[in-house]
Amino acid sequence: MKTKVKKELHTKTIEELKSLVNQTREELSNLKLEKVRKKLKNTSSILQKRKDMARILTILNEKEAEK
Repeated sequence: MKTKVKKELHTKTIEELKSLVNQTREELSNLKLEKVRKKLKNTSSILQKRKDMARILTILNEKEAEK
């Protein structure tokens, strides 16, 4: 995730972040299915997607704690 994208996450609302978490979870599950089916060439993309989701969840928790 690029620095610009990380900064944009801080400007999003809680609802937008929650929808982004759901979308990322779906993408992660699709990547895992592709890995099981032996169709995934870049297996490091799973790790990257997990890190992205952790960043989003961290920002979401920070925003909810501020309320």
